[in-house]
Amino acid sequence: MIILVLNSGSSSVKYRLFESEGEQCLAWGVVERIGASGALLKHNRIDGDGVKLGGDIADHSRAIEFILAILVSPNHGVIKDLSEIGAVGHRVVHGGEGFSGSVVIDEDVMKQLFECIELAPLHNPHNIKGINACRKLLKDVPQVAVFDTAFHTKMPEYAYVYGLPYTIYKRYAVRRYGFHGTSHRYVADRAAEMIGKPLEELNLVTCHLGNGCSAAAVCKGVSVDTTMGFTPAEGLLMGTRCGDIDPAALLYVMGREDLDINTANSMINKHSGLVGISGVSNDMREIEEEIARGNERAELALNVFCYRLRKYIGAYAAAMGGMDGIIFTGGIGENSSEVRKRSLEGLSFLGVELDEKLNMARTSEERFIDRGGLVRVMVIPTNEELVIARDTLELVSK
Repeated sequence: MIILVLNSGSSSVKYRLFESEGEQCLAWGVVERIGASGALLKHNRIDGDGVKLGGDIADHSRAIEFILAILVSPNHGVIKDLSEIGAVGHRVVHGGEGFSGSVVIDEDVMKQLFECIELAPLHNPHNIKGINACRKLLKDVPQVAVFDTAFHTKMPEYAYVYGLPYTIYKRYAVRRYGFHGTSHRYVADRAAEMIGKPLEELNLVTCHLGNGCSAAAVCKGVSVDTTMGFTPAEGLLMGTRCGDIDPAALLYVMGREDLDINTANSMINKHSGLVGISGVSNDMREIEEEIARGNERAELALNVFCYRLRKYIGAYAAAMGGMDGIIFTGGIGENSSEVRKRSLEGLSFLGVELDEKLNMARTSEERFIDRGGLVRVMVIPTNEELVIARDTLELVSK
């Protein structure tokens, strides 16, 4: 079956087209700058063919029209007719408490997705736009929603309830949800295969490190805790997000700087993290370049980043009663040997033995980077789109 996977953001739509047999990705790309001048479609094909096309792309519906057109293009396409697409899988950021797994989209599901908008107002509306566009353009093709939050829905109550009055949780569903679930799920599965044991026998700490960062405690195949919370702003230090902070400190700053809610929200989500501490960049590559030039604030930003991750790795080992593996994924996790090294320093008492030579190796392949000790350390490139394609195939086949 041919499966189209879509990730609809505020001003972009990313896509991948899979042939389910052999799980081969036939084509992939992105539409950028939707609704703005200079909108662009970047399209790549499995045989190496690539093309960039500009156009008037006013909304998500028009963006998906562009995507469908390039997929059947005589010059750059990979299928002859849109009827070959058997299903569409959509990334949806927030499923609230109502969705513990992927679902085939119908009117009842759409109603619940709209109810989740208030939990993810910056993401879910754009995910819904992509779904509506596909339902209009591919009327008879089944659509599937795959949620970032779903993998974390089995967390025990004591891990997701905040120390606020319990009535706040009951009224507004304010609790830890966690995100990046599709990525954590994928790398945990792959880690089990690499180690050669069933996932149900392993305790793993999965670390998704990119511009957004989160770690998860995956105990016997179940996410029992994760660093992101009610929103993606909690937990690890990130590119532009602050991560863990005393809420009273934020209230104090709001009072001293006379910040309204929107400005404060922008501060903790867009102007904090690596860029906020370093004053240089949210890009770890640029942070490391500045450190080489002697930039002390860049050095501090990296140390805060790695210390916080190291602290959570230790906490999750304690929460699970030990661990069998640590997985690094995401742009930083896969590419920064320095982040991996600093984050694991001092963890030898837990059985972590990093192999410096393996850690420094420059390759995009999944691999072990430890000395084969008690706790295996792995670098595994994530593939969230493949998980979405798999879930879509499974649900549609039923």
